[in-house]
Amino acid sequence: MVDSTIRIGFVPEHFSTPLHFAQKHFGLDAKLIPFPSGTGHMSCGLTYHLILVTAIRAGEIDIGIGLTEAWVAGLGKEDTPGDGGYRIVGTYVETPLCWAISTGAKRPEITSVDSLKGSKIGISRVGSGSYVMGYVLADKEGWLTPSGAPYSDFVVLQNFANLRNAVNDGSADFFMWEHFTSKRYYDSGEIRRIGEIYTPWSSWKIVASTALLGGKGAEKADPRLMEVFKKLDQGVKYFENHQDEAVEYISTALDYSAEDAREWLTTVRFSSKTEGVDVNVISKCINILQKAGVLQEKDGVSTETIADEMLVKGLAAQFPE
Repeated sequence: MVDSTIRIGFVPEHFSTPLHFAQKHFGLDAKLIPFPSGTGHMSCGLTYHLILVTAIRAGEIDIGIGLTEAWVAGLGKEDTPGDGGYRIVGTYVETPLCWAISTGAKRPEITSVDSLKGSKIGISRVGSGSYVMGYVLADKEGWLTPSGAPYSDFVVLQNFANLRNAVNDGSADFFMWEHFTSKRYYDSGEIRRIGEIYTPWSSWKIVASTALLGGKGAEKADPRLMEVFKKLDQGVKYFENHQDEAVEYISTALDYSAEDAREWLTTVRFSSKTEGVDVNVISKCINILQKAGVLQEKDGVSTETIADEMLVKGLAAQFPE
């Protein structure tokens, strides 16, 4: 007998808490499939999130919850196969992701963000979140010019541990990684924080496979999708009203300290209505990915048009209550 349970791919870290609550307290009928990154938390690497993209295209999951820029990059590349395999259908986290800017513990010559222009930036991979955020920083600081790159080198280091080692041995000058994942290494004195920068978009989106959406136009979407949104909304509301339980879960099941979990709670806002996406958020993300060279500009095609093709609008209207 074929198991028809909805499969949701997710990242097993602090951001997954409302999803956990949706299943634990409200009976979310789904198989939750974790996609851990191994050497580093997946929230910091667009490349790691592309594993989710591969999984949904391969039919291994039906719904994915991941970083906005990963889903956008997956649908916006010129070599995107077929119909892309999925569409962006919901918003999970409304707030941007805070990326800490780090250097070595004993690098006194690096005093501030201003001193990073023309330096060596450490990245996990070309096209990764750490790479894209280098361009976000350069764009914000006015370092982007048509005549040259904002940094002397992009040093590819694969994972978080290598990045930390590189800024200490001098093979890279700085790198960017999610704040709360980095914080324990500030506390231990291994690396030093010199600033922060936020994604210019809300950080997490929900996608559904085109098979689940009923093909092009999403005219016959699977009704179970709206049930998932309903349970997620309940999980988010429970998360907001039970902060102590959230801290206990994060600090015991997800390897964060209770203190850091409580601090993170003050910085994050989940969507109270997870179904639906603001097309302007996607357009802004496309613009930055084009500046970073992750996506190519298409002659005569506006970012708004490209963004529209990535979304499914009016999904809730198919299932009036």
